[in-house]
Amino acid sequence: MSSSIHDFHDDPRNAGIKIWINGELKPRTEAVVSVFDSGFVLGDGVWEGFRVVAGQPVFLDAHLDRLFEGAKAIALDIGLSRSDLKKAVMDTLAANAMRDDVHIRLMVTRGVKRTPYQDPRACIGNATVVIIPEYKTPKPETLQAGLSLFTVHVRRGFPDVQDPKLNSHSKLNCITACIQAIEAGADEALMLDPHGFVATCNSTHFFIVRKGEVWTSSGDYCLAGITRANIIALCRRNGIPCFEKNFSLSQVYSADEAFCTGTFAGVTPVRKIDGRRIGDALPGPLVLRLQRLYKELVELDVMVQSGERLA
Repeated sequence: MSSSIHDFHDDPRNAGIKIWINGELKPRTEAVVSVFDSGFVLGDGVWEGFRVVAGQPVFLDAHLDRLFEGAKAIALDIGLSRSDLKKAVMDTLAANAMRDDVHIRLMVTRGVKRTPYQDPRACIGNATVVIIPEYKTPKPETLQAGLSLFTVHVRRGFPDVQDPKLNSHSKLNCITACIQAIEAGADEALMLDPHGFVATCNSTHFFIVRKGEVWTSSGDYCLAGITRANIIALCRRNGIPCFEKNFSLSQVYSADEAFCTGTFAGVTPVRKIDGRRIGDALPGPLVLRLQRLYKELVELDVMVQSGERLA
């Protein structure tokens, strides 16, 4: 049975969480937005997801960079500064007494509309900002088994249609890709770019290992992933040849190792793609090394943030 890398074991503590909505902390059962909200009506908004380790939102500055860049690209005024958002995140964690095994979803929409219509001028008021903290960790059994991918017909499109760099609320192309992968019995969809080269997965980024080299897509048709960028930087700092380049499915099928990256699960090995077994070991030696290096990077980021807050 297929399983999403974002799946998790339900935690009873999540029933009592407090959710931040436009400056107010609401119990989960009372945390609602209007049916006229731009996010509900049109998927008009941007969002970020990040982990919390030892009370610190990991790589928070990089996530806020992407959030504000996305908001500016779609002419959305968040209405809060970076420091305001950081404080809101920390206040939300404090209100829930959360420190570890936490995942946060920070969402911003264009706000409430006077009528359900796409024109941004139909909005009346400020943006809607929501912070949802939950106790969530990847299922250990999924990480141990590795992922099975299926190449779908849904492509990552040109930026003049919908820029794949935007972490927008509208994810319909990724959802349809995910549906096709599920129907094929896979865990996640592998998506190609408009030219037929490998681009990304529907909710994670994709890498292969060939003869000691790490390859990932050119980046032209995928989200500017935070974990993706960290893995590329870790490779280059540690003498691991790493290339952002075009490559085809035939090169994927003969790879020595493959893995996916994402905020929720970090570095996750891939065991099978389109029915082809990838590599001899799971995880392979380079994936094991990158998992260790990434864990150390997370610990360093937590230490640096903790020091900054104490200074």
